[in-house]
Amino acid sequence: MDDLLGFVRARNTEDNHAYAYVAQVFGSEALLDSHLPLLDLIDMLARERTAMDGSDPRSVGLAYALRVLAQSYADHPDFREEWRP
Repeated sequence: MDDLLGFVRARNTEDNHAYAYVAQVFGSEALLDSHLPLLDLIDMLARERTAMDGSDPRSVGLAYALRVLAQSYADHPDFREEWRP
């Protein structure tokens, strides 16, 4: 799970940097319809999973959600097939 969390958080960071670049080049108006709120929520889920005790009944659902989210990066060279739900 740690590898999956690291993967999701790294992709999230890359996406945030891309949005920051777009804002710098084209202005903040270019981000009005962006996915920034979603990226913030994904990072919040990853942080919660990291801090969560493995016996917490929510951990299974949260792990599944992170696997589903990771699939949006399935074409990334670091994606692992075993992360698919």
